[in-house]
Amino acid sequence: MIPSVLPTYNRAELTFVKGEGAWLIEADGRRFLDLGAGIAVNALGHAHPALVAALTEQAHALWHVSNLYKIPQQQALADALVAETFADTVFFTNSGTESCELAVKMARKHWSAAGEPERTEIVAFTGSFHGRSSAGIAAAGSEKMTAGFGPLLPGFTHVPFGDHEALKRAVTEKTAAVIVEPVQGEGGIRPLPDACLKGLRELCDETGALLIFDEVQCGMGRTGKLFAHEWAGIAPDIMMVAKGIGGGFPLGAVLASESAAAAMSAGSHGSTYGGNPLACAVGLKVMEIIADPEFLAGVSRRAGLFRQRLEGLVADHPEVFEAVRGAGLMLGLVCKAPNTEVVKAGYAAGLLTVPAADNVVRLLPPLTITEEEIGEATDRLARAAESLAPAEAS
Repeated sequence: MIPSVLPTYNRAELTFVKGEGAWLIEADGRRFLDLGAGIAVNALGHAHPALVAALTEQAHALWHVSNLYKIPQQQALADALVAETFADTVFFTNSGTESCELAVKMARKHWSAAGEPERTEIVAFTGSFHGRSSAGIAAAGSEKMTAGFGPLLPGFTHVPFGDHEALKRAVTEKTAAVIVEPVQGEGGIRPLPDACLKGLRELCDETGALLIFDEVQCGMGRTGKLFAHEWAGIAPDIMMVAKGIGGGFPLGAVLASESAAAAMSAGSHGSTYGGNPLACAVGLKVMEIIADPEFLAGVSRRAGLFRQRLEGLVADHPEVFEAVRGAGLMLGLVCKAPNTEVVKAGYAAGLLTVPAADNVVRLLPPLTITEEEIGEATDRLARAAESLAPAEAS
């Protein structure tokens, strides 16, 4: 008999009832150090006092009115995002998946309005992840994502990650946009080098194609900049945001330049819940905290320490780990042991991590993780590795 909760996840036998900063407490009282942060969602940790206060204050005033009316909290958050980024305008969604849907629609609408309706193709990269909607799985293109869900939304071309020549061949007069994650998350924590991001911007400028960045996982301070592409000194035309922007409350956004978004007139897109007062009150507080240069500098310092500790961990346990990669506090341990076994060993050590493709274990701690907690995380990873080493050596 099918369970009452649709079984689309292989859930661990863990039930968390409370969170405190970088820690989660299981129903039986065990404390787990959370290096997953709800898959990069709880950017400020669990039950951050400022977010609790913002949510509670707004909850006592007004929850929802719909986008038929002006929403002051939405306007304030949009203004903050525009002030801190390349964007001229923002549309609020509830998730990264919804952000992907709008980004694709916006790119195609742009060219239709420009008198080139044949420019509908979107170039994407192997190993990518853009959500699980029809547009999202078509953009990713992998069999794991698409099997059984055909016919797929047409108009997507896929090129190997990092293959510059294949990318140049794929961008044609029919290309509406190129979509890319500056740091692939589900694909195994694979950063796109700054030089490649700059080259991608130049290619789009030469051909007229719009550049879409998916910063759902790598954005909102995760790499030590507010958004990961800032390290390369370039900007997209459209950007997808979610996860960390709500600090745990469902919130997403599409940021865009005026030229990219100009065709999106009244009635061209909508959302019942997107940008509601509750979500935007929390999102505004998240932005106030994360966009602070001192906060971002702290993320970079702690990221450097964590990476140093992880390099030592890999050196001490070469039978389990192969390498460290990533950017900021979006790090991946490339494993020799099966990554799912490393994740399970982490549970036994009171540690939460997230598996990814390419036999990688993702480490996505709250950006507020302390130096002491980084030391504790490394110790627990070492214990997890030690529990696996005898089986690997035999």
